Amino acid sequence: MINTIGLVFISIGLFFDFIGCLGLVRLPDVYNRLQASTKCITLGTCSILFGAFLIQGVTAFGIKALLCMMFLLLTSPVSAHALARGAHKSGVKLWERSVVDKYGEDGN
Repeated sequence: MINTIGLVFISIGLFFDFIGCLGLVRLPDVYNRLQASTKCITLGTCSILFGAFLIQGVTAFGIKALLCMMFLLLTSPVSAHALARGAHKSGVKLWERSVVDKYGEDGN
């Protein structure tokens, strides 16, 4: 039963990774692509790692999978924010149909 639940989590993770890859190809600007890649990592890759943990159990591999999940959950949003801020400061323009520019409103 636990193997089936693990495979379900892995399948969900593969689905999110696939959708995230499509977002990287299809979305119009760097900011939207960062959004897609961050969701892809946090939802997709962490689901795959959690499914691997469920299948393997509390072994060295399972603990490493949990540690990698925690590392990804902590670093992925922070790095995406830093990349978006750096892109905005260096002058990368938003898509012409973008609605909100909070960095531009702050004057940073």
